[in-house]
Amino acid sequence: MARIAGQWTRVALTWLPFSDAATAELPLSRLLRLALFQVSVGMATVLLNGTLNRVMIVELHTPAWLVSMLIAMPLLFAPLRALIGHKSDTHRSVLGWRRVPYIWFGTLMQWGGLAIMPFALLLMSEARTFYTGLIGGALAFVFTGAGLHVTQTAGLALATDLARPDKRPRAVALLYVMLLIGMMVSAFVIGGLLVPFSPTRLVQVIQGAAVITLVLNIVALWKQEGRNPGATAHDREKPAFSDVWRSFVAEQYTVRLLCAIGLGAAAFAMQDALLEPYGAEVLGLTVGATTMLTGSWAMGAILGFSISTRVLERGFDPLRLAGGGLVCGICAFMLVLLAAPLVAPQLLAIGAGAIGFGIGLFSVGTLIAAMSLAERGDSGVALGAWGAVQATAAGTALAVGGILRDTVALLGGGAGGRAAGYATVYSLEILMLIAALVVLGPLAGKRIGIGGELPSGQMVLPEFPT
Repeated sequence: MARIAGQWTRVALTWLPFSDAATAELPLSRLLRLALFQVSVGMATVLLNGTLNRVMIVELHTPAWLVSMLIAMPLLFAPLRALIGHKSDTHRSVLGWRRVPYIWFGTLMQWGGLAIMPFALLLMSEARTFYTGLIGGALAFVFTGAGLHVTQTAGLALATDLARPDKRPRAVALLYVMLLIGMMVSAFVIGGLLVPFSPTRLVQVIQGAAVITLVLNIVALWKQEGRNPGATAHDREKPAFSDVWRSFVAEQYTVRLLCAIGLGAAAFAMQDALLEPYGAEVLGLTVGATTMLTGSWAMGAILGFSISTRVLERGFDPLRLAGGGLVCGICAFMLVLLAAPLVAPQLLAIGAGAIGFGIGLFSVGTLIAAMSLAERGDSGVALGAWGAVQATAAGTALAVGGILRDTVALLGGGAGGRAAGYATVYSLEILMLIAALVVLGPLAGKRIGIGGELPSGQMVLPEFPT
């Protein structure tokens, strides 16, 4: 029996990539429970960037430019994630909690925004109540987006506090797989519940999402952070954010790392809203076939997260891993470009999966590097900076990608112009990934935040044959 149990344990560790992310201090059940906040974040992301986009334009006949403005509002809070992280690092409270108050108030903002959102959208669809609905809709998107950023920043910082350094790669990958799962499940469930569409169904679905957000985050928070009154005492020294930020960016590699994160995130995100339309307009794929592209992307991302945890726990440099994700992204976008002239939908599907795989490697690698910048206990600032740069760059690139595609298509005219528009965006993404490699190259092999080099004999990014 003991031998059989040992064999099953080896199988579990081999095929379940997060089964050994737990420790005695952070058991797997507790880690999975903590990861539920990522599920709520994924659900809110799908609502803001996907489902409501289509509902407002198609069913509620809201102008597309106005929809774009509303969806972009949550990005206003993305640059504040570093400040949010700093506030959670230095929070003063007689209760002894640093992260819990921020996750809780972020949850309340998410809940409040989702609670009023369907009524605001319905008011916007009527001419006599349009401006009332517009004000309510703007508040709903701002509250939901702000809550999303606050919750995720403080939640990741709490995970960093709880996870043992050698287990952080698997813990981080698990959190991002849960985010992806939350997005995938929410997309299918919410999309299915809104068919057939009716105003009553819209209210039920979005307010149901608000209640689920509250429940998931309360369960995730329950007894996670131990009380430490000494760390949150009112008489403890509380450095100013400006001083902490200057110290943070004064580190030898910080600015270069943040630039690489921004370039890579922008390059991967520019095509987020174009992949399925590209398959439909250029290759003539059906709705079901283009939906499978998103599934291929998601599977590639999950595989990237899983492999990242394995190689990082074996001592692989996280920035070399991120560089590998950039190289994978370059190859992926080349496959996507070749799919049109070769009329090969299979190449597009493979390219979509490779894009997700590259994002998985790049995201985990850069996040672990950002975590290593927080060895002195300022994990909120480091993770907030990572999130702020990534979210701001990705959101800006997403808007630029759509504008660039439409501009080139308008100038070209016809089907050829549309194809040229997509090709321009994908070509620009390749150039941006190359630029990110150039910025990241000198950092590969450096133990960011710890000092020292990787053991000799290991290939680093500047030595890649590319």
